[in-house]
Amino acid sequence: MMHLKTITLAPPSQPPPGLRLFPSLASPERTRKFHQFLVLLLTFLAYAAFHASRKPPSIVKSILTNPSNQTLAINATTNAAAASGSDQFHDETGWAPFDGPRGPHRLGELDLSFLLAYAIGMYFSGHIGDTVDLRIFLTIGMVGSGIFVILFGLGYFLDLHSFGVFVFIQVFCGLFQSIGWPCVVSVVGNWFGKAKRGVIMGVWNSHTSVGNIIGSVIASSVLGLGWGWSFVLPGCLIILLAAFIYLFLVVHPENIGFELSGKDVEMNVEGVALVDAEKIETVDGGMMESEEDEGSVAIGFLDAWRLPHVTSYAFCLFFSKLVAYTFLYWLPFYIRHTAVAGVHLSHKTAGILSTIFDIGGVFGGISAGLLSDMIEARAVTSVIFLLLSIPTLIFYRLYGSISMLTNAALMFASGLLVNGPYSLITTAVAADLGTQSTTRGNSRALATVTAIIDGTGSVGAALGPLLAGYISTRGWNSVFFMLIVSISIAGCLLIRVVKNEIKGKLNEGKWLWLSIIARGAEMLFFMRIVSIALVGCFGLRKMRLENENAPA
Repeated sequence: MMHLKTITLAPPSQPPPGLRLFPSLASPERTRKFHQFLVLLLTFLAYAAFHASRKPPSIVKSILTNPSNQTLAINATTNAAAASGSDQFHDETGWAPFDGPRGPHRLGELDLSFLLAYAIGMYFSGHIGDTVDLRIFLTIGMVGSGIFVILFGLGYFLDLHSFGVFVFIQVFCGLFQSIGWPCVVSVVGNWFGKAKRGVIMGVWNSHTSVGNIIGSVIASSVLGLGWGWSFVLPGCLIILLAAFIYLFLVVHPENIGFELSGKDVEMNVEGVALVDAEKIETVDGGMMESEEDEGSVAIGFLDAWRLPHVTSYAFCLFFSKLVAYTFLYWLPFYIRHTAVAGVHLSHKTAGILSTIFDIGGVFGGISAGLLSDMIEARAVTSVIFLLLSIPTLIFYRLYGSISMLTNAALMFASGLLVNGPYSLITTAVAADLGTQSTTRGNSRALATVTAIIDGTGSVGAALGPLLAGYISTRGWNSVFFMLIVSISIAGCLLIRVVKNEIKGKLNEGKWLWLSIIARGAEMLFFMRIVSIALVGCFGLRKMRLENENAPA
């Protein structure tokens, strides 16, 4: 009888080269916590570098396009120069092929080429990472990303104006960028099990916002030297950090003599399962079927879609990432082309000011994690943040131009509320899937489900910047309307999950205050209906009496 086989590769037995060069780092005096901290630090820096290398396109958008084609006033350049002193740019007239009337459209298409390649690559890079050394694979992803980011910047120095070449570079850059997330997630999963979820992971997950901040500052600081430098420096940074990853990243605890703490399944913010698979020895040269082999059978693609709440979470992440990535790629451009206190900011100032959104994102992810731990309901927390972000975005659009202070404050609040649920949605998926009997112990089911969720979210991330490029030519009110509608849909998609969480808490005897409030609201509603009915009855009676007493 043919048995289903689970193929699980043993982790490499050799420590990384850096630990062999510096034996003190792998000495018995170094505790497990020391190496856990080192892994967290290296993976944090690695993924922050990935995001830092994604920021230059958003920073240089306002330079690549021709200001005369935008909603700038005629004196925009003069105001920008006055606001930034000597901050003059010789390429203020734009850069072909992005300087014509279709410039914003082409920039949106450029974002789409990168993000679509990234979304497709995510489906394959995780599976490839299961068969190779993650340290080597992550290093390849970082070096490849750095090379193509630098190549994009070389277009400035080589006077390149071919749209096809820029798209080609962005496609391959997206493919290499897709290697980063599954790798850092898997490495952290090897070192941290379910017991380590919480504030530590919340802080670690802020690497996205930290990387955006670093990339914005670096790219904005060298704009005066030419927009090509805004790509070259972040590209060099990620290649430099790739060397540290290759030398010092320990993928598995066993590589340096630590034992596994057991079989753990974890999930992180971008929806990728962290699975420590058990190696099962064979009797006949193959892989032996164990008691949990049923959990190792890959679940069908359509069956995964039918699992409870998968569709809701997948499309909720679709709209959440659509909003988050629209800000990631278009916020500096929006700030540059919107007067603040009657003055259009320079390219450099707009790029640096946009980092406030990411600073808010750092606090948003951590505060949302803390709140969800306190109330033990991540979907409820996500919906609260999503609902609060709607009026915040409206206020930012309406009042962000009053002064720098109001602009910065509302931008910070927007980043906090938009990025908070973005980091919580797939964490809620992890908690939900981990308690379902249909997927309990089935790591390959989790991998399929999380691939669906993150892949769907990445499609939304690709669509948002593309739509912004087309819609922005009609006015920024239309762009903000798109963002608000997307957030509203994302919140609506979680309503059923929220209802289940609330019912579960009430059945457990928790959240009794909510039951009291609900009953009070029902009572007030009933009293309101009764009062309206009574008023209506008295009103009809009065009208009838008036009609009877009226002269014929």
